[in-house]
Amino acid sequence: MAETTEFWMVQRTKRLWTDAEKPSIFLQTTAPDLSVAQVARRYALNANMIFKWLRDTRYAPELAQGAVDAPVFLPVEIVNPPGPPAEQRL
Repeated sequence: MAETTEFWMVQRTKRLWTDAEKPSIFLQTTAPDLSVAQVARRYALNANMIFKWLRDTRYAPELAQGAVDAPVFLPVEIVNPPGPPAEQRL
């Protein structure tokens, strides 16, 4: 007797986003009334994927070019506390 084997083709479930779609999706997360999770649910993807795109300079070049201020040193003035001079405290 001959056996028959059936093969099931599984449809690809991984969504491929174009380079034009990615910035439009993560720019929605900058709206004050939307969270990353809400935007992710809207597009049926994981919020971690949006965070990954945000770290990638190809899709968020304004973040890589210094849109966030770089840390700087601030001037500090040290003032002696009021009271007796240091020699008299001992």
